[in-house]
Amino acid sequence: MERKLFNELAKSVKQAGAIARGEKKPSRKYIYSPSRVQAVREKAQLSQAQFARLLNVSVRTLQNWEQARREPTGPAKALLRIVEREPAIALQALMQSDAA
Repeated sequence: MERKLFNELAKSVKQAGAIARGEKKPSRKYIYSPSRVQAVREKAQLSQAQFARLLNVSVRTLQNWEQARREPTGPAKALLRIVEREPAIALQALMQSDAA
C-alpha cells in the first residue's frame, strides 16, 4: 500500500474513533425518519412487501422503520438515499438483480 494512501486511511480510522467516542461530530449524518422511509417507498409506488423484497429486508423490518421502532443503518440507509434521489434508475437496477 502506498504511504500516502495508508496515511489517509489511518487518519480516517482515528477520526471515526473520535466520532464514536463523542469527541468529534460527524461531517454529515443521514437521518431517516419513519415518514421519510414511508415517503421513499410511496415515491417508488411499492407496497411494504414489494419494497421490503427489493431492499432485501423483512416486511417486519420495514414496518419497524416506518413506525419508528427501529432506524435503518449502514447499507440500508445508502440504498434508501439512492431510491429517494433516483427512483426509476434504482428500481430498474434492483429489479434486474432480483431476477438474476
